Amino acid sequence: MTLKQLRYLSALAAHRHFGKAAEACAVTQPALSMQIRELEKDLGVELIERRPGEVMLSETGLEIARRAERVLAAARDLTDFARHSGRLLTGRLRLGVIPTLAPYVLPRALPVLQQRCPHLRLELRETQTRGLMEELGRGALDAVLLALPVGERDVESLRLFDDPFFLAVPAADAPRKAARVSASDVDQQRLILLEEGHCLRDQALAFCGTARHEAPASLGATSLATVMQMVANGYGVTLVPQIALDVELRDERVKVLRFRDPEPARSIGLVWRRTSPRKTDFAALGAIIMEVVGVKSKEPSRAHIAASRLSAEGSSRQ
Repeated sequence: MTLKQLRYLSALAAHRHFGKAAEACAVTQPALSMQIRELEKDLGVELIERRPGEVMLSETGLEIARRAERVLAAARDLTDFARHSGRLLTGRLRLGVIPTLAPYVLPRALPVLQQRCPHLRLELRETQTRGLMEELGRGALDAVLLALPVGERDVESLRLFDDPFFLAVPAADAPRKAARVSASDVDQQRLILLEEGHCLRDQALAFCGTARHEAPASLGATSLATVMQMVANGYGVTLVPQIALDVELRDERVKVLRFRDPEPARSIGLVWRRTSPRKTDFAALGAIIMEVVGVKSKEPSRAHIAASRLSAEGSSRQ
C-alpha cells in the first residue's frame, strides 16, 4: 500500500468519477484505475462498486477512504515539518476563511503579510464553517479563520479577538436618542438573517432567543452586503458584527445601535489540526490579524511571542 494509492482512493471518494479523480490527481484514468485495483488486491477487499457511468464505494471502501484522509493529512504535516522548521511563514499556506470575515479581515491583512513575509505563498478558500472544517480534517487546508468554538476533536484553536454585534435598523426607524438596546428590542418578525449554514445566522438566533424553526427563512440572504441593502430599503433589521461596519455601513439609510452590557459578541480565532507542526506559523499569522484589526493584548500570548520572532527575523534579513 502506498500514499499514491491512498491519494487516488481519496480523490475517487470525493469525485465519484474515475475521469474527474484522475484529472484532480494529474494522472491518466487507466493509471488511476490500475492503482485502485492494486490497492484492492493488496488489501484483499473490494473498494469500488463499478457501474456504467458511475462509481460507488463499498462500505469498506468508504471507511478505508475516510481513514486514508487521516494518513494523507499526517503525511502532509510531516512534509510541512521538514519544509517549515526554520523561518516563520514561508512556503505554501492554505487558509480557509468564513464569508462573514473574509471581506473585512483579508484586505487589511494581505498587504502586511506580503510586505513582512515575502516568501509566503498564501492560498485562500472562502466558504461556510462546515465545509472548511471538512477540508481542514482531510488536509486540504492548513488553518481556518472562523468563529469559535467549533466543537471538533483533533483540532487546536487560538482565540484572537471578540467581535461585538450591533443592531442595524432603517434610519427612519432609529430612536432619536442614542440609547442602547437589548435583545427584547429586536423585532423578530423583521429580523433578516443569512441563509442556513452561516454561523452568524445561528449566533443571531441564539442571542435573540429564536428557535430555528421560527426563523424568517423567507428572508435568508447569502452575504452581509445583501442583508444591509435590505435593511437600507426598509425590509427589516439585522445583527451586524463590528468588523464589518467600516465596509457595510456606508448607506445613510442605515443606522446601527449598540446593545446594553453584556454586549453580544462572537469570538474569532484560528483553528488547525492538532498534528500540524506549523503552530508557530499560525500564531504569527494570528498576531498579524490581531494587529490589523486593532486588537491589543495586555498579556503575552502565543500570537504575540510569534510576532516578536517574526519581527526579529525581518530585521535580520534587512
